[in-house]
Amino acid sequence: MQALNLRTTTRSGLSSSLRKINPFLSANLFLRSISTPAFANIKQLPPDPLFGISARSKADKRSPKVDLVLGAYRDNEGKPWILPSVKVAEELVKADPSYNHEYLAIDGFKTLTVAASKVALGAESSVFSENRIVSSQTLSGTGALHLAGVFLSKFYTGNISSVNADTTISSENRSKFYVSKPTWANHIQIFDSQGFDVKTYRYWNDASKTLDFEGYLEDINNAPSGSIFLLHSCAHNPTGLDPTPEQWIEILNTIKSKKHLAIFDTAYQGFASGDLTKDAWALRKGVEILDTPIVICQSFAKNTGMYGERVGALHVVLPETNEPLLSAIASQLKKITRSELSNPPAYGAKIVAQILSSPELSEQWNKDLVTMSGRINKMRALLRENLEKLNTPGTWNHITDQIGMFSFTGLKKEHVERLAEKHAIYLVGSGRISVAGLNENNVEYVAKAIDETIRHFESK
Repeated sequence: MQALNLRTTTRSGLSSSLRKINPFLSANLFLRSISTPAFANIKQLPPDPLFGISARSKADKRSPKVDLVLGAYRDNEGKPWILPSVKVAEELVKADPSYNHEYLAIDGFKTLTVAASKVALGAESSVFSENRIVSSQTLSGTGALHLAGVFLSKFYTGNISSVNADTTISSENRSKFYVSKPTWANHIQIFDSQGFDVKTYRYWNDASKTLDFEGYLEDINNAPSGSIFLLHSCAHNPTGLDPTPEQWIEILNTIKSKKHLAIFDTAYQGFASGDLTKDAWALRKGVEILDTPIVICQSFAKNTGMYGERVGALHVVLPETNEPLLSAIASQLKKITRSELSNPPAYGAKIVAQILSSPELSEQWNKDLVTMSGRINKMRALLRENLEKLNTPGTWNHITDQIGMFSFTGLKKEHVERLAEKHAIYLVGSGRISVAGLNENNVEYVAKAIDETIRHFESK
């Protein structure tokens, strides 16, 4: 048999040669069997859990169909909603005579980052008067988390008892990293990819559908001193269950006693309750209580509805004024950003900055937040009401006890599978639903489908 020179044979020539060898042999199948030394150990990964399920939903042609997977706000007709404040801000940005598409600074649009930090911490925070904060624009909250992960993996030494100028961070001495169980799946991927040993702290009590507060405190206490704890500022993802103010104070004081570093993932400020100040309570209390640096990862995807524009910020807050250290941190954040994306994107940043820097637009934005959070709370109430009207087995008060975009329903994997197969209702395997996917036209259908599904398995 004549040998094939795969380096010089063209695709069409290869197909022709293959047909001469065996007319039933597919060129594509043949190519898949070739081992390429440069990429010999690449394994095919499964689709992203969320986007994979959402893709199945989009491919499903049945009606009615309900997608409760992705965390994106929808109006009562199930359509994306452009916030009125965003519409006006966008027109103002484009009408500005100085509008252009030039590069931003490496650390982003200063008007945005300064205004964003004041949204998170409150304009009157002593952090600003004492010059204890450094900020950098990021690719939404995910980019902020990633930038934090890269920075902390290189420079965080709070867990090391003796540090000098020659101390370097490696897998041998890098801090333990704790996320809640459960948490947003991407948290684990982001920090695992930066070399952290990612562990979990107890959070959700599945039996009672409440916060496992004692387990939470116990895990903070048992973690090695100087560990890193990722906290959800509000509207915990995926459970929608937040600690009470009294519980937060105890959590923060326990973190302080162990000298842990807190990262606040602030993705839903204003979206959870409709009140920016209320939703920032835990974060601001953390700044007040903790005597270690605090990292804030801030997203404007949910609370402005600008999911695709990727507007976010990373803030590092020091416990005391140290200008040389702030400058050094800023320089390292710039170096990381420069090497990964050169400069952050400008368009969405300018729109959000316009909203935050205009009293009139800020007022409208606050109204928009009330509109979104109010509709979601209404859907929580209607889902619970319909389930209880049907006498669906179980208790359903946890749906209205939770807050924000998501609800941890308590449904099991088999329930989720039947809801998709029989009723064309799609949700995450953990039983988490995006409440924003519910509306007055489908909530009764969803409740009846949940009722049928639970009774189906209870009858077996």
